[in-house]
Amino acid sequence: MIRFNATIKKYGQQGEKTGWTFVEIPEALAQQLYPGNKKSFRVKGKLDSLPIAAQALIPVGGGVFILPLKAELRKLLGKRMGESILLKITLDNNPDPVPMPEDFAACLDDEPTAAENFKKLPRSHQHYYIRWFNSAKTEPTRVKRMAQAIIALSKGRHYGEMIQELKKESET
Repeated sequence: MIRFNATIKKYGQQGEKTGWTFVEIPEALAQQLYPGNKKSFRVKGKLDSLPIAAQALIPVGGGVFILPLKAELRKLLGKRMGESILLKITLDNNPDPVPMPEDFAACLDDEPTAAENFKKLPRSHQHYYIRWFNSAKTEPTRVKRMAQAIIALSKGRHYGEMIQELKKESET
């Protein structure tokens, strides 16, 4: 387990990470968590006194990783950009899997190219799609999101690329 204070930061223009709020995990500390690793991995522990599990650390270069802090997590913490946060984290070897929704599995069965591309994605990227469906407040929104995902996956797009395309479409 590592324990340290970090300042909450936010990306400006940074490709698919534009606007992300995060804390930085220096290389030396990331190596203590998962020696020799340079790929994304999951951690658990506490942010201040808030328990966390299955949170992704994402490599950003030079051995440095970031822990993205989604709006819902920041709200629970009561923290904003520029504020300090105490991290007590350790490697999460058994992150809870996000179950595949039966209705989306049926959609993938009907679209082999989309299914093949979905299976090629890292598990964390598959989870982005599933969480996006599950966060829909209405059934029509959920169905629309699944259709958008099938179209994007048929074109070989990962979640971030799909979201970027949808934003561009909504702006025109």
